[in-house]
Amino acid sequence: MLENLERLLERGKDGALLRFSIAGEYLKRGDTASAVAHLRKSVTLDPKYSAGWKLLGKAYEAAGQLSDAEQAWREGLSVSEANGDLQAAKEMKVFLKRLEKARSKD
Repeated sequence: MLENLERLLERGKDGALLRFSIAGEYLKRGDTASAVAHLRKSVTLDPKYSAGWKLLGKAYEAAGQLSDAEQAWREGLSVSEANGDLQAAKEMKVFLKRLEKARSKD
């Protein structure tokens, strides 16, 4: 799957959804650095892409970069609320609460 998606990218079919899909495949493989790079490009291409921000936070979290995860989710929360994407906003609020709770235990 990843190889097919990367071929599309090589052919110039770049876009937020394609980058999101490639990042998801990298996350499945445990390659958080590549996932983050593609997700950063995804939200650069479409800053209003709620799902991109949500997954970017997850990728940062998986990489142990909790401050970056928080920043991505806060941006994503703002974007999703502005877009009326209530489910994504709800999920990112939960992620932020969990992060806050984990930090308070440290």
